[in-house]
Amino acid sequence: MQIIEVTGFGVRSAVVTMRRKGTPLSFALFPMLHVASPSFYAQVRTRLENCDVIVAEGIHGKSRRVGALTLAYRFAPRRRRSGLAEQNYATLLPDTVPMVNPDVSAAEAMDDLKKLPRWTYLLMLVAAPVFGLVFALRGPRAFLDEDLAVEDLPKTSRAEALADSPVAQAMTDRRDQLLLDALGKIYAERGEEPITVAVVYGAGHIPAVAAGLRDRYGFRPREAEWLTVFSQP
Repeated sequence: MQIIEVTGFGVRSAVVTMRRKGTPLSFALFPMLHVASPSFYAQVRTRLENCDVIVAEGIHGKSRRVGALTLAYRFAPRRRRSGLAEQNYATLLPDTVPMVNPDVSAAEAMDDLKKLPRWTYLLMLVAAPVFGLVFALRGPRAFLDEDLAVEDLPKTSRAEALADSPVAQAMTDRRDQLLLDALGKIYAERGEEPITVAVVYGAGHIPAVAAGLRDRYGFRPREAEWLTVFSQP
């Protein structure tokens, strides 16, 4: 199941609806990128307004080191000519729809990363500001570079390699399990209701979520809608 499409023309994200035969509840998976065009976030918000529950990503609490790791995507929108914006829940999530946030705390996130080899952990902290500067200078073109792509799920060959890497596992495994547990709870409590549960998480989390919904509860992808993350100028 393709989640993110990167071409010479731009980047697209697939909103995937998963359903289970005989179950009125459905899950709508929104693969998010932390940096995108404002129109992408506007399209996502419009669709979220028609959902009944939102399950959203978001690490609890603050940490200087977590902040350092997010510099890569926080630098990019600061160059106005890039036409990009940073994801902002204050404007993305409609306050009329109930939200669940099953993510880890900043301390838990750092504990997982500290299990990596020390040189890998230190390299991540040092590299983030460097990549952020590259994104800020290059703008949308950085998305299209095979080596500097900032999409959460890179092109297929690299995505498969990165998904099995210790870094990817440290950053996603615990969070994916918490997310699936939260979705399972909603399904157990409200599975007989004709509601749509939106899952608003980074695209790198979506393959594991889709697989978990399929293997644990029998949900299958039934519809997909492509949204343009940004177009190449």
